[in-house]
Amino acid sequence: MDPVLLNFPMEITTDRLWLHVPRPGEGEEVNEAIRESVDELKPWLHFAREVPAVEDTEKNIREAYSKYLLRKNLRFHIYDRENRDFLGVIGLNHINWDIPKFEIYYWMRTSAAGKGYMSEAAEAVNEFAFRELKANRVEIRVATKNTGSRKIPEKLGYALEGVLRNEDKHSDGHLMDMCVYAKVPEDQ
Repeated sequence: MDPVLLNFPMEITTDRLWLHVPRPGEGEEVNEAIRESVDELKPWLHFAREVPAVEDTEKNIREAYSKYLLRKNLRFHIYDRENRDFLGVIGLNHINWDIPKFEIYYWMRTSAAGKGYMSEAAEAVNEFAFRELKANRVEIRVATKNTGSRKIPEKLGYALEGVLRNEDKHSDGHLMDMCVYAKVPEDQ
């Protein structure tokens, strides 16, 4: 079946969080979170190497919405359920629908870090992948030196399958190694 024809939720809720597909008009609040967090995100994420203009963030959000509908990248924006504050982004990319296989990616705004939000969001997306999308494999790739992000797959019981050496570059140009964590249905 063509993945575009698959029906699955456009939002996920947890005890504290509301995750939904990016919506046009959210560029300003997402850009604000990037500006707040750029120093922490810059070493690990390409998009944060320079602070984007609000218009560029809005364009990215509209493209993400389109990719979700086309089932090419399944991105969610993370909000606090109680006060509706924007907290971060999580999603599934590097999708192979033939297996099906996905990779979880994420980032959290600095002011929301350390409160367990990302673990909660990642657990919800993990469940979404295995339950709704019938995943046979879900990966999380994290730079070996990004100890904060490495805690997420470790907390969720992902197996460290290996380290890819010289897999990516820091914003300063130095090569970095990436940990490959994975889960398969038997691990659930």
